[in-house]
Amino acid sequence: MSNLAKTMDAIADLHKSHGVKQKGGKLYTQVVHRMEAFRRIHGTDFGVDTEILVNDGTKVVVKAIITDKDGRVIGSGMAEEIRGQGMVNTTSALENAETSAIGRALSSLGLAGGEYASANEMDAVIRKTDAIEQQKIIQKPKVVEEPIKPAIVVERPKPLAEQPIITSEQRREKHQDKIADFDHWCGQKKVVQELHAYFNDSKETIEDIKKHNPDIFTKIIDVFTKHETALERKFNG
Repeated sequence: MSNLAKTMDAIADLHKSHGVKQKGGKLYTQVVHRMEAFRRIHGTDFGVDTEILVNDGTKVVVKAIITDKDGRVIGSGMAEEIRGQGMVNTTSALENAETSAIGRALSSLGLAGGEYASANEMDAVIRKTDAIEQQKIIQKPKVVEEPIKPAIVVERPKPLAEQPIITSEQRREKHQDKIADFDHWCGQKKVVQELHAYFNDSKETIEDIKKHNPDIFTKIIDVFTKHETALERKFNG
């Protein structure tokens, strides 16, 4: 690969102009940009193949290999995703695993764009960090505290008659309005990573919609998939 050094330089430039900031301030260059640079410099001299190793309805494992014109493997990478873990993996666990595996295969050639990352373009970073933090909470030892003496004056809760009651119809109307709002903000996103980040930020609202109005939740997922596909086509040509 006589042009490998040239490809590394091109991706280093992309890292400065297109790098996405992760938690901690480090930058990561997305797979779509690295693949564009790889193909632009090497053309079709090298192949990128993916293979599904596991897809049992719960877990997805994908392997990616990069081969030269003689069929020799010159780079490889693997990735695992759990279906339903995070909003994106509700519909796109296989696609996420494939993208991540290709990113690691490129990284094995030195084309990591600054970080040897295994992101689903960054959505995995958010989910896996959340999982680690959740594990810390579970493992945190219990602290025995002295019982708190009751206060002399106790504020009584408001009677139910004074609390606002939201009917199922009112909730449905509110959720129905979210479709157009979600479509609008998804359309403002310029790259897949921004779309995924917005989706995760909306997780609490979307989970509420899923619980009370599954049909509207399906429409929300359709809107997300539509914008995700459009962005992928935009960058993949």
